[in-house]
Amino acid sequence: MNIFRLAGDMTHLLSIIILLLKIHTIKSCAGISLKTQELYAIVFATRYLDMFTNFISLYNTGMKLVFLASSFSIVWYMRQHKIVRRSYDKDQDTFRHLFLVLPCLLLALVINERFTVTEVMWSFSLYLEAVAILPQLVLLQRTRNIDNLTGQYVFFLGAYRALYIVNWVYRYFTEPHYVHWIPWLAGIVQTLLYADFFYYYFISLKNNAKLQIPA
Repeated sequence: MNIFRLAGDMTHLLSIIILLLKIHTIKSCAGISLKTQELYAIVFATRYLDMFTNFISLYNTGMKLVFLASSFSIVWYMRQHKIVRRSYDKDQDTFRHLFLVLPCLLLALVINERFTVTEVMWSFSLYLEAVAILPQLVLLQRTRNIDNLTGQYVFFLGAYRALYIVNWVYRYFTEPHYVHWIPWLAGIVQTLLYADFFYYYFISLKNNAKLQIPA
């Protein structure tokens, strides 16, 4: 494992820790899209179908378990916790996220590396992850004034994907025959979706104020 992939994994983990910290300590999920969290839960559940049949390393299995447990825990908190769920703004979080699932599944059935259940689901998870952030970005656009923890959560999610792209570039030039078009294209699409958010995030840091996104 190279330093860029490790940094990407740690950045991804940090984004989840920030979100769990916000939910567990402040007992609030204000500004967080349940729709995006449900999509991420589907992403991890379908990507890690081979977790108990294809052992790679303790690190790999451990990270998979962490992402699975954390994603479903966040959904549970936002749906079931008697205090946290009160702060969820369902009137603003209205993106029809399930309409993203079917196109991604159809695309995975057509474009995949091998037509097997695990490979199709792996491709599906990549396509879905690329657009899973859309409900969150739409929610940020609607609320416009975002607290620091929510802004940091979304920032580190975007940074994780950007670091993974650097990892792919590094592996392309250092490993023979390393070509994986599906994760490359999905990752680029996902990173581009963050571009507008990144711009206003850095502006807010410069102005030392809460993140405010113009309508």
